[in-house]
Amino acid sequence: MSHGSIFKRCGCRDPRTRKPLGNHCPKLRRANRSWNPDHGHWAYQLELPPTADGRRRQLRPTGFDTHKQAADELDRARQLLDLAGRNRRRRVEVGDLLQATLRAGGTLPDVDTVRNRLRADTPLVGVPTLAEWLTTWLQRLTVDDNTRRGYESHVRVHLIPHIGDVVLDKLRPHHIEDLIDNIKQRNADIATAKASPDPDTRASVRGVRPTGPATIARIRATLRKAFNDALAREVVSGVTNPATLVKTPNARAKPIVWEPERVERWKATGKVPGPVMVWTDDLLIQFLDYAAEHAPDLHPLLHLMAYRGPRRGEACGLLDAEVRLAKGEVSIVNQIATHGYEARQKRPKSDAGNREVTLDPDTVAVLTAYKARRAAWRLAAGKDWPDTGLFFVRPDGGPWHPNSITQRFRRLVKQAGLPPIRLHDLRHGAATLALDAGVDIKVVSDQLGHSTTTLTRDTYQSVVKRLHHEAATAVADRIKNKRRRTA
Repeated sequence: MSHGSIFKRCGCRDPRTRKPLGNHCPKLRRANRSWNPDHGHWAYQLELPPTADGRRRQLRPTGFDTHKQAADELDRARQLLDLAGRNRRRRVEVGDLLQATLRAGGTLPDVDTVRNRLRADTPLVGVPTLAEWLTTWLQRLTVDDNTRRGYESHVRVHLIPHIGDVVLDKLRPHHIEDLIDNIKQRNADIATAKASPDPDTRASVRGVRPTGPATIARIRATLRKAFNDALAREVVSGVTNPATLVKTPNARAKPIVWEPERVERWKATGKVPGPVMVWTDDLLIQFLDYAAEHAPDLHPLLHLMAYRGPRRGEACGLLDAEVRLAKGEVSIVNQIATHGYEARQKRPKSDAGNREVTLDPDTVAVLTAYKARRAAWRLAAGKDWPDTGLFFVRPDGGPWHPNSITQRFRRLVKQAGLPPIRLHDLRHGAATLALDAGVDIKVVSDQLGHSTTTLTRDTYQSVVKRLHHEAATAVADRIKNKRRRTA
Protein backbone atom coordinates (compact mmCIF):
# COMPACT_ATOMS: atom_id res chain seq x y z
CA MET A 1 0.00 0.00 0.00
CA SER A 2 1.20 3.56 -0.77
CA HIS A 3 2.58 5.54 2.17
CA GLY A 4 1.31 8.72 0.55
CA SER A 5 3.02 11.78 -0.82
CA ILE A 6 3.08 15.51 -0.10
CA PHE A 7 3.04 18.14 -2.83
CA LYS A 8 1.88 21.65 -3.71
CA ARG A 9 -0.93 22.79 -5.92
CA CYS A 10 -2.59 26.08 -6.77
CA GLY A 11 -5.73 27.57 -8.27
CA CYS A 12 -4.19 28.76 -11.53
CA ARG A 13 -5.86 27.83 -14.83
CA ASP A 14 -4.53 27.15 -18.31
CA PRO A 15 -4.98 30.46 -20.26
CA ARG A 16 -6.16 28.57 -23.35
CA THR A 17 -8.43 25.84 -21.96
CA ARG A 18 -9.30 27.51 -18.61
CA LYS A 19 -8.85 24.16 -16.92
CA PRO A 20 -7.22 24.10 -13.43
CA LEU A 21 -3.47 23.43 -13.56
CA GLY A 22 -3.47 21.86 -10.08
CA ASN A 23 0.00 20.59 -9.22
CA HIS A 24 1.27 21.13 -12.79
CA CYS A 25 1.47 24.91 -12.56
CA PRO A 26 5.02 26.03 -13.53
CA LYS A 27 4.99 28.63 -10.77
CA LEU A 28 4.88 25.97 -8.07
CA ARG A 29 8.56 25.14 -8.47
CA ARG A 30 11.71 27.16 -8.76
CA ALA A 31 14.25 26.71 -11.52
CA ASN A 32 16.08 24.14 -9.37
CA ARG A 33 12.82 22.15 -9.01
CA SER A 34 12.42 22.99 -5.31
CA TRP A 35 8.97 24.12 -4.15
CA ASN A 36 8.25 27.83 -4.47
CA PRO A 37 7.36 29.13 -0.98
CA ASP A 38 5.46 32.09 -2.44
CA HIS A 39 2.98 30.24 -4.63
CA GLY A 40 0.29 27.62 -4.04
CA HIS A 41 -0.66 25.62 -0.97
CA TRP A 42 0.30 22.23 0.38
CA ALA A 43 -1.61 19.00 -0.14
CA TYR A 44 -1.12 15.30 0.34
CA GLN A 45 -2.29 12.14 -1.37
CA LEU A 46 -2.94 8.76 0.27
CA GLU A 47 -4.24 5.56 -1.28
CA LEU A 48 -7.14 4.21 0.79
CA PRO A 49 -8.36 0.61 1.00
CA PRO A 50 -10.88 -0.07 -1.79
CA THR A 51 -14.54 0.47 -0.98
CA ALA A 52 -16.76 -2.41 0.12
CA ASP A 53 -17.69 -2.97 -3.55
CA GLY A 54 -14.04 -2.90 -4.68
CA ARG A 55 -13.72 0.62 -6.10
CA ARG A 56 -10.36 2.39 -5.80
CA ARG A 57 -10.19 5.66 -3.88
CA GLN A 58 -7.69 8.24 -2.62
CA LEU A 59 -7.49 11.02 -0.07
CA ARG A 60 -6.32 14.29 -1.70
CA PRO A 61 -6.97 17.10 0.81
CA THR A 62 -5.50 20.54 0.03
CA GLY A 63 -5.26 23.98 1.57
CA PHE A 64 -2.45 23.44 4.10
CA ASP A 65 -0.33 26.54 4.73
CA THR A 66 2.86 24.61 5.52
CA HIS A 67 4.54 21.35 4.61
CA LYS A 68 4.43 20.35 8.29
CA GLN A 69 0.65 20.72 8.51
CA ALA A 70 0.18 18.43 5.50
CA ALA A 71 2.74 15.95 6.82
CA ASP A 72 1.13 15.82 10.28
CA GLU A 73 -2.33 15.05 8.84
CA LEU A 74 -0.90 12.44 6.49
CA ASP A 75 0.81 10.77 9.45
CA ARG A 76 -2.45 10.73 11.40
CA ALA A 77 -4.36 9.25 8.46
CA ARG A 78 -1.75 6.48 8.19
CA GLN A 79 -1.91 5.84 11.95
CA LEU A 80 -5.70 5.50 11.77
CA LEU A 81 -5.43 2.98 8.94
CA ASP A 82 -2.77 1.04 10.85
CA LEU A 83 -5.19 0.65 13.81
CA ALA A 84 -7.29 -1.77 11.77
CA GLY A 85 -4.29 -4.04 11.11
CA ARG A 86 -5.08 -6.67 8.49
CA ASN A 87 -8.80 -6.79 9.23
CA ARG A 88 -10.19 -5.93 5.79
CA ARG A 89 -13.67 -5.00 7.01
CA ARG A 90 -12.33 -2.60 9.61
CA ARG A 91 -9.77 -1.13 7.17
CA VAL A 92 -12.61 -0.37 4.76
CA GLU A 93 -14.51 1.28 7.64
CA VAL A 94 -11.49 3.41 8.59
CA GLY A 95 -11.23 4.44 4.94
CA ASP A 96 -14.93 5.35 4.96
CA LEU A 97 -14.36 7.38 8.12
CA LEU A 98 -11.43 9.33 6.63
CA GLN A 99 -13.28 9.98 3.41
CA ALA A 100 -16.53 11.06 5.10
CA THR A 101 -14.75 13.31 7.58
CA LEU A 102 -12.76 15.24 4.98
CA ARG A 103 -15.69 15.53 2.57
CA ALA A 104 -17.69 17.12 5.37
CA GLY A 105 -14.88 19.61 5.97
CA GLY A 106 -14.02 18.20 9.40
CA THR A 107 -10.70 17.29 11.00
CA LEU A 108 -9.49 13.72 11.32
CA PRO A 109 -10.60 12.03 14.55
CA ASP A 110 -8.33 11.40 17.49
CA VAL A 111 -6.34 8.14 17.26
CA ASP A 112 -7.38 7.00 20.76
CA THR A 113 -11.08 7.58 19.99
CA VAL A 114 -10.93 5.40 16.86
CA ARG A 115 -8.87 2.76 18.69
CA ASN A 116 -11.56 2.53 21.41
CA ARG A 117 -14.32 2.20 18.82
CA LEU A 118 -12.42 -0.54 17.03
CA ARG A 119 -11.95 -2.39 20.32
CA ALA A 120 -15.66 -1.99 21.09
CA ASP A 121 -16.50 -3.11 17.53
CA THR A 122 -18.81 -0.13 17.10
CA PRO A 123 -19.47 1.80 13.85
CA LEU A 124 -16.73 4.29 13.02
CA VAL A 125 -18.70 6.63 10.80
CA GLY A 126 -21.01 8.56 13.08
CA VAL A 127 -22.16 7.77 16.59
CA PRO A 128 -23.97 4.41 16.81
CA THR A 129 -27.63 4.14 17.64
CA LEU A 130 -28.59 2.75 21.01
CA ALA A 131 -29.57 -0.55 19.36
CA GLU A 132 -26.15 -0.83 17.65
CA TRP A 133 -24.28 -0.06 20.83
CA LEU A 134 -26.37 -2.39 23.04
CA THR A 135 -25.85 -5.26 20.59
CA THR A 136 -22.09 -4.73 20.64
CA TRP A 137 -22.06 -4.16 24.40
CA LEU A 138 -23.80 -7.47 25.12
CA GLN A 139 -21.28 -9.35 22.97
CA ARG A 140 -18.35 -7.93 24.93
CA LEU A 141 -19.76 -8.31 28.45
CA THR A 142 -17.99 -10.59 30.92
CA VAL A 143 -20.64 -11.32 33.58
CA ASP A 144 -22.23 -14.43 35.03
CA ASP A 145 -25.00 -16.20 33.13
CA ASN A 146 -27.88 -14.92 35.26
CA THR A 147 -26.76 -11.31 34.95
CA ARG A 148 -26.28 -11.68 31.19
CA ARG A 149 -29.73 -13.26 30.85
CA GLY A 150 -31.29 -10.30 32.63
CA TYR A 151 -29.41 -7.75 30.50
CA GLU A 152 -30.34 -9.56 27.29
CA SER A 153 -34.03 -9.66 28.27
CA HIS A 154 -34.11 -5.95 29.08
CA VAL A 155 -32.36 -5.08 25.81
CA ARG A 156 -34.46 -7.40 23.61
CA VAL A 157 -37.90 -6.83 25.13
CA HIS A 158 -37.79 -3.18 26.16
CA LEU A 159 -34.79 -1.03 25.23
CA ILE A 160 -34.29 -1.82 21.53
CA PRO A 161 -38.01 -1.98 20.56
CA HIS A 162 -38.83 1.33 22.27
CA ILE A 163 -35.73 3.56 21.97
CA GLY A 164 -33.20 1.54 19.96
CA ASP A 165 -33.26 3.90 16.98
CA VAL A 166 -32.09 6.90 19.04
CA VAL A 167 -28.49 7.90 18.29
CA LEU A 168 -26.47 7.24 21.43
CA ASP A 169 -25.29 10.79 22.11
CA LYS A 170 -28.81 12.11 21.41
CA LEU A 171 -30.42 9.95 24.11
CA ARG A 172 -32.16 12.17 26.64
CA PRO A 173 -34.07 11.57 29.89
CA HIS A 174 -37.42 12.12 28.14
CA HIS A 175 -36.74 9.10 25.90
CA ILE A 176 -36.34 6.90 28.98
CA GLU A 177 -39.38 8.45 30.68
CA ASP A 178 -41.43 7.69 27.56
CA LEU A 179 -40.22 4.09 27.72
CA ILE A 180 -41.35 3.80 31.35
CA ASP A 181 -44.72 5.38 30.50
CA ASN A 182 -45.18 2.84 27.69
CA ILE A 183 -44.44 -0.02 30.10
CA LYS A 184 -46.97 1.35 32.60
CA GLN A 185 -49.58 1.69 29.86
CA ARG A 186 -48.95 -1.89 28.78
CA ASN A 187 -49.43 -3.01 32.39
CA ALA A 188 -52.75 -1.13 32.52
CA ASP A 189 -53.86 -2.71 29.23
CA ILE A 190 -53.03 -6.18 30.56
CA ALA A 191 -55.00 -5.55 33.76
CA THR A 192 -57.98 -4.26 31.76
CA ALA A 193 -57.90 -7.26 29.44
CA LYS A 194 -57.71 -9.73 32.33
CA ALA A 195 -60.73 -8.10 33.95
CA SER A 196 -62.71 -8.04 30.70
CA PRO A 197 -66.07 -9.90 30.56
CA ASP A 198 -65.12 -11.10 27.07
CA PRO A 199 -63.47 -14.55 27.31
CA ASP A 200 -61.51 -13.99 24.09
CA THR A 201 -60.02 -10.80 25.49
CA ARG A 202 -59.06 -12.57 28.72
CA ALA A 203 -57.56 -15.43 26.73
CA SER A 204 -55.41 -12.99 24.73
CA VAL A 205 -53.45 -12.07 27.89
CA ARG A 206 -53.46 -15.46 29.57
CA GLY A 207 -49.94 -16.06 30.84
CA VAL A 208 -48.85 -12.48 30.05
CA ARG A 209 -47.20 -10.90 33.06
CA PRO A 210 -47.02 -7.16 33.73
CA THR A 211 -43.64 -5.51 34.19
CA GLY A 212 -43.32 -4.68 37.87
CA PRO A 213 -41.53 -1.75 39.53
CA ALA A 214 -38.47 -3.86 40.35
CA THR A 215 -38.06 -4.88 36.71
CA ILE A 216 -38.49 -1.28 35.55
CA ALA A 217 -35.72 -0.25 37.94
CA ARG A 218 -33.49 -3.01 36.61
CA ILE A 219 -34.17 -1.96 32.99
CA ARG A 220 -33.00 1.54 33.84
CA ALA A 221 -29.96 0.08 35.64
CA THR A 222 -29.09 -1.95 32.53
CA LEU A 223 -29.24 1.18 30.38
CA ARG A 224 -27.19 3.14 32.92
CA LYS A 225 -24.49 0.46 32.89
CA ALA A 226 -24.40 0.26 29.08
CA PHE A 227 -24.17 4.05 28.70
CA ASN A 228 -21.43 4.29 31.34
CA ASP A 229 -19.44 1.69 29.41
CA ALA A 230 -19.93 3.73 26.21
CA LEU A 231 -18.52 6.77 28.01
CA ALA A 232 -15.60 4.76 29.38
CA ARG A 233 -14.74 3.48 25.89
CA GLU A 234 -15.19 6.98 24.43
CA VAL A 235 -17.84 5.76 22.03
CA VAL A 236 -19.56 8.98 23.08
CA SER A 237 -18.07 11.93 24.94
CA GLY A 238 -19.08 15.25 26.38
CA VAL A 239 -22.53 14.05 27.49
CA THR A 240 -24.13 13.06 30.78
CA ASN A 241 -25.54 9.59 31.23
CA PRO A 242 -29.29 10.28 30.85
CA ALA A 243 -30.27 7.15 32.79
CA THR A 244 -28.82 8.69 35.97
CA LEU A 245 -31.29 11.58 35.69
CA VAL A 246 -34.44 9.45 35.52
CA LYS A 247 -36.34 8.26 38.57
CA THR A 248 -38.10 4.92 38.46
CA PRO A 249 -41.04 3.73 40.58
CA ASN A 250 -40.13 2.60 44.09
CA ALA A 251 -39.07 -0.97 43.45
CA ARG A 252 -38.39 -2.09 47.00
CA ALA A 253 -41.52 -3.25 48.76
CA LYS A 254 -41.38 -2.64 52.50
CA PRO A 255 -41.85 -5.68 54.72
CA ILE A 256 -45.16 -5.85 56.61
CA VAL A 257 -45.44 -7.75 59.87
CA TRP A 258 -48.17 -10.37 60.31
CA GLU A 259 -49.72 -8.66 63.32
CA PRO A 260 -52.61 -10.60 64.94
CA GLU A 261 -55.23 -8.30 63.37
CA ARG A 262 -53.78 -8.92 59.91
CA VAL A 263 -53.74 -12.66 60.52
CA GLU A 264 -57.44 -12.59 61.47
CA ARG A 265 -58.24 -10.62 58.33
CA TRP A 266 -56.28 -13.10 56.20
CA LYS A 267 -58.14 -16.03 57.76
CA ALA A 268 -61.45 -14.38 56.94
CA THR A 269 -60.70 -13.21 53.39
CA GLY A 270 -57.57 -15.01 52.22
CA LYS A 271 -56.04 -11.64 51.25
CA VAL A 272 -52.35 -10.94 51.95
CA PRO A 273 -51.61 -7.29 52.86
CA GLY A 274 -48.47 -6.96 50.72
CA PRO A 275 -45.87 -8.75 48.61
CA VAL A 276 -43.28 -8.87 51.42
CA MET A 277 -44.55 -10.24 54.73
CA VAL A 278 -42.68 -11.25 57.87
CA TRP A 279 -43.79 -13.31 60.83
CA THR A 280 -43.81 -12.16 64.41
CA ASP A 281 -41.50 -14.08 66.71
CA ASP A 282 -44.47 -16.14 67.94
CA LEU A 283 -45.37 -17.21 64.39
CA LEU A 284 -41.74 -17.98 63.62
CA ILE A 285 -41.50 -20.21 66.69
CA GLN A 286 -44.63 -22.08 65.57
CA PHE A 287 -43.14 -22.66 62.13
CA LEU A 288 -39.73 -23.83 63.33
CA ASP A 289 -41.32 -26.21 65.82
CA TYR A 290 -43.49 -27.62 63.05
CA ALA A 291 -40.52 -27.95 60.67
CA ALA A 292 -38.42 -29.68 63.34
CA GLU A 293 -41.12 -32.35 63.68
CA HIS A 294 -42.23 -32.75 60.06
CA ALA A 295 -39.04 -31.90 58.10
CA PRO A 296 -36.08 -32.72 60.37
CA ASP A 297 -33.73 -33.01 57.37
CA LEU A 298 -34.49 -29.41 56.32
CA HIS A 299 -35.15 -27.78 59.68
CA PRO A 300 -31.49 -26.81 60.49
CA LEU A 301 -31.12 -24.91 57.20
CA LEU A 302 -34.41 -23.08 57.75
CA HIS A 303 -33.42 -22.32 61.34
CA LEU A 304 -30.18 -20.68 60.15
CA MET A 305 -32.04 -18.60 57.57
CA ALA A 306 -34.63 -17.51 60.14
CA TYR A 307 -32.09 -16.58 62.82
CA ARG A 308 -29.17 -15.14 60.86
CA GLY A 309 -30.69 -14.24 57.47
CA PRO A 310 -28.43 -15.78 54.81
CA ARG A 311 -29.87 -15.88 51.30
CA ARG A 312 -31.25 -19.16 49.98
CA GLY A 313 -28.27 -19.82 47.72
CA GLU A 314 -25.83 -18.94 50.51
CA ALA A 315 -27.46 -21.43 52.91
CA CYS A 316 -27.51 -24.19 50.27
CA GLY A 317 -23.89 -23.45 49.34
CA LEU A 318 -22.51 -23.15 52.88
CA LEU A 319 -19.20 -25.01 52.93
CA ASP A 320 -18.47 -27.56 55.66
CA ALA A 321 -14.97 -26.12 56.08
CA GLU A 322 -16.41 -22.66 56.76
CA VAL A 323 -18.55 -23.72 59.76
CA ARG A 324 -16.78 -23.29 63.13
CA LEU A 325 -19.35 -24.29 65.72
CA ALA A 326 -16.86 -24.23 68.61
CA LYS A 327 -16.37 -20.51 67.92
CA GLY A 328 -19.98 -19.88 66.90
CA GLU A 329 -19.03 -18.64 63.43
CA VAL A 330 -19.69 -19.38 59.77
CA SER A 331 -18.10 -17.77 56.71
CA ILE A 332 -20.24 -17.04 53.65
CA VAL A 333 -17.85 -17.52 50.71
CA ASN A 334 -19.91 -19.76 48.42
CA GLN A 335 -23.45 -20.02 47.09
CA ILE A 336 -25.52 -22.28 44.87
CA ALA A 337 -27.20 -20.20 42.17
CA THR A 338 -29.73 -21.36 39.61
CA HIS A 339 -29.45 -20.71 35.87
CA GLY A 340 -32.85 -21.75 34.63
CA TYR A 341 -33.14 -24.96 36.64
CA GLU A 342 -29.43 -25.79 36.49
CA ALA A 343 -27.70 -25.22 39.84
CA ARG A 344 -24.09 -24.03 40.00
CA GLN A 345 -21.74 -23.14 42.81
CA LYS A 346 -20.04 -19.76 42.69
CA ARG A 347 -18.76 -17.00 44.94
CA PRO A 348 -21.14 -14.34 46.27
CA LYS A 349 -21.71 -11.56 43.77
CA SER A 350 -20.27 -8.66 45.80
CA ASP A 351 -17.45 -8.10 48.25
CA ALA A 352 -20.03 -7.41 50.96
CA GLY A 353 -21.55 -10.84 50.29
CA ASN A 354 -18.32 -12.51 51.41
CA ARG A 355 -18.73 -12.19 55.15
CA GLU A 356 -18.43 -13.68 58.62
CA VAL A 357 -21.69 -14.48 60.44
CA THR A 358 -21.73 -14.98 64.19
CA LEU A 359 -24.04 -17.67 65.57
CA ASP A 360 -26.16 -17.54 68.70
CA PRO A 361 -26.10 -20.47 71.19
CA ASP A 362 -29.48 -21.81 70.03
CA THR A 363 -28.31 -21.99 66.42
CA VAL A 364 -25.03 -23.62 67.47
CA ALA A 365 -27.03 -26.27 69.33
CA VAL A 366 -29.28 -26.92 66.32
CA LEU A 367 -26.34 -27.19 63.90
CA THR A 368 -24.36 -29.39 66.29
CA ALA A 369 -27.29 -31.82 66.53
CA TYR A 370 -27.58 -31.71 62.74
CA LYS A 371 -23.90 -32.66 62.31
CA ALA A 372 -24.47 -35.72 64.47
CA ARG A 373 -27.52 -36.69 62.38
CA ARG A 374 -25.55 -36.11 59.17
CA ALA A 375 -22.79 -38.40 60.48
CA ALA A 376 -25.39 -41.12 60.97
CA TRP A 377 -26.62 -40.64 57.38
CA ARG A 378 -23.07 -40.94 56.13
CA LEU A 379 -22.41 -44.07 58.13
CA ALA A 380 -25.55 -45.68 56.73
CA ALA A 381 -24.63 -44.72 53.15
CA GLY A 382 -21.08 -46.07 53.39
CA LYS A 383 -19.07 -45.77 50.19
CA ASP A 384 -22.08 -44.34 48.32
CA TRP A 385 -21.91 -41.10 50.30
CA PRO A 386 -20.84 -38.24 47.96
CA ASP A 387 -18.20 -35.77 49.12
CA THR A 388 -19.78 -32.43 48.17
CA GLY A 389 -17.89 -30.29 50.68
CA LEU A 390 -21.21 -28.73 51.66
CA PHE A 391 -22.54 -28.36 55.19
CA PHE A 392 -26.25 -28.77 54.45
CA VAL A 393 -27.00 -31.89 52.39
CA ARG A 394 -29.93 -34.21 51.77
CA PRO A 395 -30.12 -37.50 53.72
CA ASP A 396 -28.43 -39.23 50.74
CA GLY A 397 -25.52 -36.74 50.91
CA GLY A 398 -26.41 -34.86 47.74
CA PRO A 399 -26.67 -31.07 47.61
CA TRP A 400 -29.95 -29.29 48.11
CA HIS A 401 -31.35 -27.68 44.98
CA PRO A 402 -32.45 -24.13 45.88
CA ASN A 403 -35.77 -24.55 44.07
CA SER A 404 -36.63 -27.70 46.04
CA ILE A 405 -35.97 -25.80 49.29
CA THR A 406 -38.49 -23.15 48.19
CA GLN A 407 -41.11 -25.74 47.24
CA ARG A 408 -40.82 -27.64 50.53
CA PHE A 409 -40.95 -24.41 52.51
CA ARG A 410 -44.23 -23.43 50.83
CA ARG A 411 -45.74 -26.83 51.63
CA LEU A 412 -44.62 -26.65 55.26
CA VAL A 413 -46.13 -23.19 55.72
CA LYS A 414 -49.42 -24.32 54.22
CA GLN A 415 -49.50 -27.56 56.23
CA ALA A 416 -48.76 -25.65 59.45
CA GLY A 417 -51.73 -23.35 58.77
CA LEU A 418 -49.58 -20.23 59.08
CA PRO A 419 -50.07 -16.95 57.18
CA PRO A 420 -48.00 -17.13 54.01
CA ILE A 421 -44.55 -15.66 53.52
CA ARG A 422 -41.88 -16.37 50.89
CA LEU A 423 -38.72 -18.27 51.75
CA HIS A 424 -36.73 -15.06 51.19
CA ASP A 425 -38.94 -13.39 53.80
CA LEU A 426 -37.19 -15.48 56.47
CA ARG A 427 -34.21 -13.25 55.72
CA HIS A 428 -36.38 -10.14 56.07
CA GLY A 429 -37.74 -11.51 59.31
CA ALA A 430 -34.24 -12.11 60.70
CA ALA A 431 -33.35 -8.49 60.01
CA THR A 432 -36.59 -7.16 61.45
CA LEU A 433 -36.26 -9.18 64.67
CA ALA A 434 -32.64 -8.08 65.09
CA LEU A 435 -33.48 -4.40 64.68
CA ASP A 436 -36.49 -4.72 66.98
CA ALA A 437 -34.22 -6.28 69.60
CA GLY A 438 -32.05 -3.16 69.48
CA VAL A 439 -29.13 -4.53 67.45
CA ASP A 440 -27.13 -1.73 65.82
CA ILE A 441 -28.05 -1.26 62.18
CA LYS A 442 -24.41 -1.54 61.05
CA VAL A 443 -24.19 -4.97 62.69
CA VAL A 444 -27.41 -6.06 60.97
CA SER A 445 -26.19 -4.72 57.63
CA ASP A 446 -22.94 -6.69 57.93
CA GLN A 447 -24.86 -9.82 58.96
CA LEU A 448 -27.03 -9.60 55.82
CA GLY A 449 -24.15 -8.80 53.48
CA HIS A 450 -25.51 -5.41 52.45
CA SER A 451 -23.00 -3.04 50.83
CA THR A 452 -24.34 -0.04 52.79
CA THR A 453 -26.49 0.56 55.84
CA THR A 454 -28.76 2.74 53.67
CA LEU A 455 -30.25 -0.35 52.03
CA THR A 456 -30.79 -1.95 55.44
CA ARG A 457 -32.39 1.15 56.90
CA ASP A 458 -34.65 1.86 53.91
CA THR A 459 -35.84 -1.74 53.72
CA TYR A 460 -36.44 -2.63 57.36
CA GLN A 461 -36.79 0.46 59.49
CA SER A 462 -40.46 0.84 58.62
CA VAL A 463 -41.38 -2.36 60.45
CA VAL A 464 -39.39 -1.77 63.62
CA LYS A 465 -41.98 -0.79 66.19
CA ARG A 466 -39.86 -0.31 69.31
CA LEU A 467 -38.26 2.95 68.20
CA HIS A 468 -41.57 4.35 66.97
CA HIS A 469 -43.31 3.47 70.23
CA GLU A 470 -40.50 5.10 72.20
CA ALA A 471 -40.80 8.23 70.04
CA ALA A 472 -44.59 8.38 70.49
CA THR A 473 -44.23 7.95 74.26
CA ALA A 474 -41.59 10.67 74.44
CA VAL A 475 -43.90 13.14 72.66
CA ALA A 476 -46.83 12.25 74.94
CA ASP A 477 -44.67 12.57 78.07
CA ARG A 478 -43.49 16.02 76.97
CA ILE A 479 -47.05 17.26 76.50
CA LYS A 480 -48.17 15.65 79.77
CA ASN A 481 -45.36 17.30 81.75
CA LYS A 482 -46.14 20.69 80.24
CA ARG A 483 -49.79 20.33 81.23
CA ARG A 484 -48.80 19.55 84.83
CA ARG A 485 -46.61 22.69 85.02
CA THR A 486 -49.42 24.81 83.57
CA ALA A 487 -51.94 23.39 86.02
